[in-house]
Amino acid sequence: MKQNKRKLTKIIGCILFFLAVGFFSLQMGYLYVHSKFQAAYIDDRLFYMINIFCIICLFLAIVYLLKLTKRSKLIVMGIGVAFIIVNMVMLVSSNQEIKNITSISPDWKQVLVVKQNKETGEAVYYRSHYGILARPKEKLPYETTGEFKTEWLADDVVAVTYKATDNMIQQFIGTYGDRGSGMSYYYVGPEIHGKWQGDNIVVLSDPKGISITENNETELFEWDHIHQFGTLAIVLKRNNEAVWTISLNENFEIFSDAAKPNTGNISIYKATMEENKPIQLHYVDSH
Repeated sequence: MKQNKRKLTKIIGCILFFLAVGFFSLQMGYLYVHSKFQAAYIDDRLFYMINIFCIICLFLAIVYLLKLTKRSKLIVMGIGVAFIIVNMVMLVSSNQEIKNITSISPDWKQVLVVKQNKETGEAVYYRSHYGILARPKEKLPYETTGEFKTEWLADDVVAVTYKATDNMIQQFIGTYGDRGSGMSYYYVGPEIHGKWQGDNIVVLSDPKGISITENNETELFEWDHIHQFGTLAIVLKRNNEAVWTISLNENFEIFSDAAKPNTGNISIYKATMEENKPIQLHYVDSH
């Protein structure tokens, strides 16, 4: 029994040691990638959390693998606790400086990453790579204040709603896919030409712009007031403030042959900090 217990203790110790080595190697690889390619963890706090896991695994591995005296165990524990406290303090400090906004898509294939400097209000959108790494892609066009609200309009389209420092509501759209061949750029507005209808709302796209009819009230958004994100979504603005986002659903398919009509659904999402959900629209006619 004692021999089996010793074997089990050694196995557990070896597993913990290899986990510690793995975490350490991950951190070394991260530091290299960060300095060479400006990549960062999707959440800055991950760096300190991995450090803590590494220290815990290493401490337990030493306890399991080495026959230490009570005094030696206390010394090792003291060193481990000191390292953990230092990393916890740095984690809290990092969280006070940078606000991390992360959201995973419904199909778990995409990750939205936005990092906001709390002092300046500047927010940067990152593109995720390999699950836990991300690289800065672009700044959000307005300095932000307060909270962010995220909503996935499709598996590859996410809307980030926030208030700018001028108290106007803005929307930034993260897009991760394409509805065409992927070989050419296209404009969402012309591709949804015609009349679309959903619950108590009608959308009409024509040469004048896009008209939204809600509760029997119609508002026209001219093309100059419509901003496109990627090839999957557009934001409709009034007086430079976001009002609506229209996105192409996963089943929307764009054909290169102009004679062949596009198929599928679109969604419309109101720009508000209150809780709301996108409304799915179906094609009615070409008007």
